[in-house]
Amino acid sequence: MSPHETSTHETSTAAPEGLLDALDAYEAALAANDLDALDAAFVDAPGTMRGDDRGLLVGHDAISAFRGARGGVLARSLSRVEVRPLAEGLALVVSVSEFAAGGQGLQTQLWRRDSDSDHGDAAPRWRIEAAHVTGRPKAFDTTVWRAVGDPLVAPTASGPLDGLTVAVKDLYAVPGQPVGGGNPTYLRESPVQATPAAAVAALLDAGAAVRGIARTDEFAYNLTGRNEHHGTPPNGAVPTRLPGGSSSGSASAVRLGTAEIGIGTDTAGSVRVPASYQGLWGLRTTHGAVSRDGLLPLAPSFDTVGWLTRSADVLLAALDATVPSDPDAPAEPELLVPAELLDLVEPAVAETFTAFVAGHSRPIGTVQLADLGIPPLDDLRELLRLVQAAEAIAAHGAWIDAHPGALSTVVGDRFAAARANDPAATADAVARLDDVRATIRTALAGRTLLFPTVPGPAPLIAADTAALERTRIATTAMTSLASVGGVPAVSAPALTVDGAPVGVCLVGEPGTDRALVIRAGRMLQH
Repeated sequence: MSPHETSTHETSTAAPEGLLDALDAYEAALAANDLDALDAAFVDAPGTMRGDDRGLLVGHDAISAFRGARGGVLARSLSRVEVRPLAEGLALVVSVSEFAAGGQGLQTQLWRRDSDSDHGDAAPRWRIEAAHVTGRPKAFDTTVWRAVGDPLVAPTASGPLDGLTVAVKDLYAVPGQPVGGGNPTYLRESPVQATPAAAVAALLDAGAAVRGIARTDEFAYNLTGRNEHHGTPPNGAVPTRLPGGSSSGSASAVRLGTAEIGIGTDTAGSVRVPASYQGLWGLRTTHGAVSRDGLLPLAPSFDTVGWLTRSADVLLAALDATVPSDPDAPAEPELLVPAELLDLVEPAVAETFTAFVAGHSRPIGTVQLADLGIPPLDDLRELLRLVQAAEAIAAHGAWIDAHPGALSTVVGDRFAAARANDPAATADAVARLDDVRATIRTALAGRTLLFPTVPGPAPLIAADTAALERTRIATTAMTSLASVGGVPAVSAPALTVDGAPVGVCLVGEPGTDRALVIRAGRMLQH
C-alpha cells in the first residue's frame, strides 16, 4: 500500500498522472539519502527554491550543497497528501509526515512536469520547483544548544541587562551544570559547577538571565563551527555557509534571536570570525581585562572573554556590566587601513571595503605595518600557532592521552600537529612573545587600525577539509595581530559580499575596548 493511500487522501483532488509516483520516489530517495535521486527530483534551475526554519535556499546548486552536508532525514511516512492542480503540468502538493520517533511535519511543494531532455528522460517527469519544509518539532536545536532553560539560570540582581538572555559558550562554569568543552566524553566526566565563571556572574549581576549553554568547537581549537559530535549550528545569515567558530553556538543563538548576548572566547579569532560570518557585532576584549576564572582554557597567553550581539548598544551594555568604563580613555585616535591586511582579502571584499572607507565622512589613511615596526603577518601567525599549540597541549594533553579516540578527526589532527611542532621553534616563540606584544602595543599608541575582519564570506557548508584549512591559515594571518598583541578588536557588520556578510574590524591599543565599539557604531551610521 502506498503511503499516500489513506482515508484522508481520498478527499484530495485527483492528482495528475504520474505525480504521486514521483512523490513516492522522492520520499524513497529521502529515506535512502540517495543524493543523485534527490538532485534529480528538483528542477535544475537557478530559481528553484527550498525553505525551512533555517532559511531560504535559492538555486539547484545551493540546495544540492545543503543536502550533501545535511545527512539523511529521520524515518517517516506520509499520512496525508493534498493535491491542487494549478495549470497544465503544474500542481501544488501539501503533505503531512508522521515520524517514527513521534511528531509530525508538513511539506508544501510546487511540482512541475517537464520533458527534461537534458537529462535524457524519454518521457515527461514531475520535479519540485519550490518547497517549504516544516520539520518535526524539537525541544531545542541540539546543534546550537547543549542545555536550555526558561531560564536555565535566573539573574542574581536587577540592572542594565534586565530582560536580556545569554547564550553561554560551553567552556564557562554555569551553576548546576558541568563544563562540556564541546566533547561528549569530557562532558560525562566533568563535575557539576556550583558557582558561575566570573564573566558569567557579571552578566547575571547586571540583570541578564542565562538562556542556555551553547555549543563550541572541541576545546575551542577550530574556527569553522563544525562539531562532529553534535552537528554544525546554522549560519542564521546564510544557511548554505558555515557559522564560524569556535563560539559557534553562541553566535547562532544570537543571530537566530534565541538570545540577546552570546558570551564566547577569542583566542585566535573565535568571537571575531563567527561575528563576521553571521553579520553580528563581536568584541575581543583587551587580554586580561576580564577575569577568566571559571573558564576552561585553551591558550592562556591569548584567551580572552568576548561577546556577540545583534547591536552595538547591547554589546556596550555587556561590556559596561563587566568592565568599568575608563574615564581617562584616550581621545579618538588616528584611523588607518593597514595595506598588508587588505592584501590578504578576496578581491570582492577588497572592492566592497574600499567603497565603505570612501563613503566615510572623515579621511582614513593607509599605512604599512612594517613602517610601524610591526613584524610581518606570517611571522605573527606562526608565533601565535606555536605558542597556542604548546599551551593547548599543556592544558589538555594529559586528558587526550587518557582518552584515545575521544576527539573528532579534525581537532584530533590539530592536537597531533601541535605535539609535532619543533621544540626549539616553540621555545623561541614563547621567549619572543612578550617583546612582540610590547612592540604591537607601542605601535598602536594613538592609532586605530581598520580592515576586513576575515578574508571573505563564510565558507560553504559543503567545503572540504583542505579548503577549510586554507581558509583557516589565511584567517589567522588576519586575526593574529590582535591576538599576539593582546589588544581589543571589534568586528562590526558593515559589508555584504556575494549576498553574505563580512565584518569590518577595528583594532586599538589596550583599554580602548569601549571606544572601538562606539567608533564602529558611528561609522556604520554613516
